[in-house]
Amino acid sequence: MRFSLMLMFAAAGFSQDWMELFNGKNLDGWVVKIAGHELGDNYGDTFRVRDGAIVVSYDKYKEFGARFSHLFYKQKFSHYRLSMEYRIVGEQMKDAPAYAKLNSGVMVHSQSPESILKDQDWPISVEAQFLSNEGEMKRPTMNVCTPGTEIFMNGAMVKAHCTNSTSKIFRGEGWVKVEVEVLGSKRVRHFVEGEQVLQYENPQIGGGVANRFDPAVKVDGKLLSEGYIGLQSESHPVEFRNLRLLQLKGCMNPKARNFKKQYVEPDEAACVFGR
Repeated sequence: MRFSLMLMFAAAGFSQDWMELFNGKNLDGWVVKIAGHELGDNYGDTFRVRDGAIVVSYDKYKEFGARFSHLFYKQKFSHYRLSMEYRIVGEQMKDAPAYAKLNSGVMVHSQSPESILKDQDWPISVEAQFLSNEGEMKRPTMNVCTPGTEIFMNGAMVKAHCTNSTSKIFRGEGWVKVEVEVLGSKRVRHFVEGEQVLQYENPQIGGGVANRFDPAVKVDGKLLSEGYIGLQSESHPVEFRNLRLLQLKGCMNPKARNFKKQYVEPDEAACVFGR
């Protein structure tokens, strides 16, 4: 069944509870981490703002040089629904790997940007992968990839690094609306244009792909109950807009002043009573 998640939540009275992650004007509240560079070094003005969107551009690069990059939001989250739009545009950097063509994504349950080492290629995280297509390509979008992590489906650990969703095939440079629902270490669901296309459970640290990380951070088998959100720069220009987040963890006591119907995970310490 096809439905609009935003409309569903609006009908339930939650529209005013969505948190704007991006102000449409600048990168306040976000921090850059580019492989091979120190935290906060926005080499080549990789991440910038244009026309109300966060833009990934390489027009100031002479070569890509494996500068895989991420733009992290300042706050970590555990139970939430993330909504955004993306579009992949322009031409890929010529010295970049073929798999990164028309490829980007958003990382969830990521390690903190401060804990990523200078030469680390990928943050230990779970990626909701964004893909477009040209020519004979027929790749779905909102797949899941697991740099330094593991996931489960139907009770079994997934052996592949990336697992395809059931989304339709997108081509061209049009905007695509996607959502990720994260319920701590229990379950993650991916949505494209309001339709669920993927579900997995028990995200945890483990596996390979991420390199040159701090061994103290990669505790294999540790469940990922919370983490940071990071927009990906993977050698192909991409844009992001309308980044919003609906908290699903909070005070679930209906007698409290800050009770919200959308909460699915209790946080009793957050409850506020009285006038």
